[in-house]
Amino acid sequence: PPCPSQGLMKGNEREEQGLGPEPAAPEQPTEEEEALIEFHRSYRELFQFFCSNTTIHGAIRLVCSQHNRMKTAFWAVLWLCTFGMMYWQFGLLFGEYFSYPVSLNINLNSDKLVFPAVTICTINPYRYTEIKGKLEELDRITEGTLFDLFKYNYSNTLGAHPRSRRDLRGTLPHPLQRLQVPSPPHKARKARSADSSVQDNNPQVNRKDWTVGFQLCNKNRSDCFYQTYSSGVDAVREWYRFHYINILSRLTDGSPSLKEDALGNFIFTCRFNQDSCSQANYTRFHHPMYGSCYTFNNHKNSSNLWMSSLPGINNGLSLVLRTEQNDFIPLLSTVTGARVMVHGQDEPAFMDDGGFNLRPGVETSISMKKEGLDRLGGNYGDCTENGSEVLVKNLYGSKYTQQVCIHSCFQESMIKECGCAYIFYPKPKEVEYCDYLKHTSWGYCYYKLQFAFSSDSLGCFTKCRKPCSVTSYQLSAGYSRWPSVTSQDWVFQMLSRQNNYTINNKRNGVAKLNIFFKELNYKTNSESPSVTMVTLLSNLGSQWSLWFGSSVLSVVEMAELIFDLLVITFLMLLRRFRSRYWSPGRGSRGAQEVASTPASSLPSRFCPHPTSPSPSQPGPAASPALSAPPPAYATLGPRPSPLGSAEPSSSACTMGEP
Repeated sequence: PPCPSQGLMKGNEREEQGLGPEPAAPEQPTEEEEALIEFHRSYRELFQFFCSNTTIHGAIRLVCSQHNRMKTAFWAVLWLCTFGMMYWQFGLLFGEYFSYPVSLNINLNSDKLVFPAVTICTINPYRYTEIKGKLEELDRITEGTLFDLFKYNYSNTLGAHPRSRRDLRGTLPHPLQRLQVPSPPHKARKARSADSSVQDNNPQVNRKDWTVGFQLCNKNRSDCFYQTYSSGVDAVREWYRFHYINILSRLTDGSPSLKEDALGNFIFTCRFNQDSCSQANYTRFHHPMYGSCYTFNNHKNSSNLWMSSLPGINNGLSLVLRTEQNDFIPLLSTVTGARVMVHGQDEPAFMDDGGFNLRPGVETSISMKKEGLDRLGGNYGDCTENGSEVLVKNLYGSKYTQQVCIHSCFQESMIKECGCAYIFYPKPKEVEYCDYLKHTSWGYCYYKLQFAFSSDSLGCFTKCRKPCSVTSYQLSAGYSRWPSVTSQDWVFQMLSRQNNYTINNKRNGVAKLNIFFKELNYKTNSESPSVTMVTLLSNLGSQWSLWFGSSVLSVVEMAELIFDLLVITFLMLLRRFRSRYWSPGRGSRGAQEVASTPASSLPSRFCPHPTSPSPSQPGPAASPALSAPPPAYATLGPRPSPLGSAEPSSSACTMGEP
């Protein structure tokens, strides 16, 4: 009770009057009773409780050593340094995880293998006798150019009389010219060795001091440049090829093509796994530079795909090819033999990029080893599954490969910048192939784009992402003379009787090709994440145990500590905010209100009580200073006595009453 001395005296008087003891007042709840949710009153109390009860090693030393400031400081610094080292290691582990490293796994497998697609081309786009009328003007200008530049009479080959280029000036744009090379500096000329002085005195050497090329200009001829070559052979062939592309773009689909349209006219024999090939095993297409091409075992014949169950030369593809150069375009087809490429079933054949030539009179044996590569996409690598997210339209209509994307990207740039399509790549239906009769400056635009493409200024290599799954074939070649000297007579006789082969050509008109698997074991390289979530959690747990010797529950304790810190901070700020802004006028006005309140009107629980009451002390005792009471104390009336019979003055604390 708030007034123990007064209550004791009152109780004695009641006992003397025979009324019995005063009934006890109901117990009031104390502040020590626990509530449903409690928080510590201060930061010191919180940290002391945490250090005394946590399972983290070393924290208890902060409390046990509190009477020794040096030890407390030592353990506090050591604990903080350990904490910092641990979280520094955590940062390294998280940095490694979010860098998404990969590991390369190599798997060796052995099973029956699907034989790849094989494309073979004749290296001659058209028979010269059938397209000679289209090339007549170009051949005459080429004849004059060779005579003017190199004093070479080409009339025997072309069947025309030599003529000067002056007679044909202006007939075709972009004539081939001789360009003088800038002379080297004076010091460089003096530095030439004595061995070269004899060669310098040769009158023919001056031809090495100039290059050959042709001029290309933009549409309004405000900018021009020369496409030059140091080799006369390269210059003539590239210049002839440039004009041939313009002529080729004017040819319709019904234009003459090679007579080797039938498989038997180009391929004498074809066998796979000792079985003869049929028409269902190949498809044909025409290439602007390599002529008639035949693809064996492609995806269009998926029901009849070849399978290899045994390795070796006798369990693969064997071909005997015609390599005669009768009626070849002399200035365009400068290579004899055939063009071959090995690729996947659903991939187009890029004969310029991945093909190789077969030599006539030679048996070429190609052994293969299959390899697969599976890349990780998403955060682990910049690859694509099917090219759907690549911002380049697939003009080939085939499976996505990086080469397909790069060629499509160049064609898109060609159409956008030059207004026409390059004839060696597929084009949209509404776009025309380039021809300087319709697009006068396309050559200037094309060579500029070629330079920008090679330097990746077009961004094609950046746009075209690598496919996530790639299958490749590692090739190794072996060569031998075929047919041999002892067997060539009967072999050529059989080819002549059965395939109309010209015996006079002998080994210059025939070649043999063998393609087979070297072994059925194939290697698959697959990427996997180096650091997974499980690995990360394991490494974090190892670091936590290393520095603090604790477990996951210790982490929960740390989280609880941080939460309590935030709650205590929030409550302190809220209390300060309420005291400052939610009780306006509680300054001097509240103090005057409390000072003017009589003691009899205050509730007994706010009255001070003497610690040792003395009944013999005369007069009223000096009242101690009152602490600041709650607001609106003036409205509080005297509390009635529990029995209702006490005097009103007895309900208040009279300090002078004995």
